[in-house]
Amino acid sequence: MEPIIRVENISRTFQANNGQVEAVKNISFSIEKGDIFGIIGLSGAGKSTLVRCLNLLEKPDEGNIYIDGKNLMELSAKELRKERQDIGMIFQHFNLLMQRTVLDNICFPLEIAGVARKEARKRAAELLETVGLSEKAKAYPAQLSGGQKQRVAIARVLANNPKILLCDEATSALDPQTTKSILKLLKEINQKYGITIVVITHEMAVIQEICSKVAVLDHGSLVEEGTVEELFRAPKTEEAKKLILNEVVHINEMRGKRMIRVTFGGKSAFEPMIGNVILEYKTPLNILYANTRTINGNAEGEMILQLPESKEIADRMIDYFKEKELGVEEVDNYVR
Repeated sequence: MEPIIRVENISRTFQANNGQVEAVKNISFSIEKGDIFGIIGLSGAGKSTLVRCLNLLEKPDEGNIYIDGKNLMELSAKELRKERQDIGMIFQHFNLLMQRTVLDNICFPLEIAGVARKEARKRAAELLETVGLSEKAKAYPAQLSGGQKQRVAIARVLANNPKILLCDEATSALDPQTTKSILKLLKEINQKYGITIVVITHEMAVIQEICSKVAVLDHGSLVEEGTVEELFRAPKTEEAKKLILNEVVHINEMRGKRMIRVTFGGKSAFEPMIGNVILEYKTPLNILYANTRTINGNAEGEMILQLPESKEIADRMIDYFKEKELGVEEVDNYVR
């Protein structure tokens, strides 16, 4: 079955004052219909350029982009405008029309598409109910909170029944509680309408909350790709490890010690692994960090453990965790 989005070897270079900047370097990946796909990286990784290439707001210098089997690079300007109606986009700063009411903001894309006023207002009212803002129909954007503005922006994007929704740092301007409510709304929209969602973010918490698959960017290159669970349990690249381990970088005492990161989920989350290994080897472990996260609706845990000085016992403890099918990796090179 053809993926709804297929990106083949795209590159995008900009001319800057200090020379050329390779924002996107020979990137390829596919996204299946109905997925919530995350693209993550630190500032300057090329995330926003990449997502703008998906609907050709930025035209790649090389490569091809297929949406539902159509190569956008081969379309005429008229054909591309029609194809973009199936690709909605929401941004960090909402981009609402301040002189229009909430209802009229949602009607705006329908007006452009030539939908009759009565039908447009009916559709807008339905979408306001979907995003939980029916009572705000006559309000203006200046009277709304940040979370409410983003809900209006989402409703407006849904007006044209898009197949794909691109979210470029859509929660970056929101507080954590509001972010959670917006992510919950996006997940409900994905499940209700079957819309494929692409989430661009620098926050691992956003990826873990909503996405099923993820691609990691670093300085314009795609360095790692897979399920969110795979990335969390066993990040393979330096960039992915930085993103996963960014919560523990403040623990300076960990520097120079032999440490392991242990990840666990499913039944192992309920077994006393630490107690068992201490009893097994009659040697204490130092728990420097522990946390449980929700990833795609499931509990996943992690711990940073300082191992005993004895290399033999430390190695046997590592083998013990691996035998129990836990994720294990040494992290001394990744914590600053």
